[in-house]
Amino acid sequence: MDEAGRDVVCAFVSSAAYMAANTVTDVLNVNAVAEAEDGDMYLMVDRKDMLSCRDIFEGLRLHLVNTEEQYPDYLQVNYTEV
Repeated sequence: MDEAGRDVVCAFVSSAAYMAANTVTDVLNVNAVAEAEDGDMYLMVDRKDMLSCRDIFEGLRLHLVNTEEQYPDYLQVNYTEV
């Protein structure tokens, strides 16, 4: 994949992450800490809100893992549940 293709994968991942974050904060109205800087995004929710957000996070994970399978040279999915 060339540089333009890499940019497309990056835009795809960013769009999916922002959609998940906006769904949590603006659709579910969960009080979350969301930060994006230097290509990293963090979205933290309180434990009490995890159940209502679980399906959003699982959907994002599946979406990114499927994309990683299609573009393994340009995407590595890491996630941490605490």
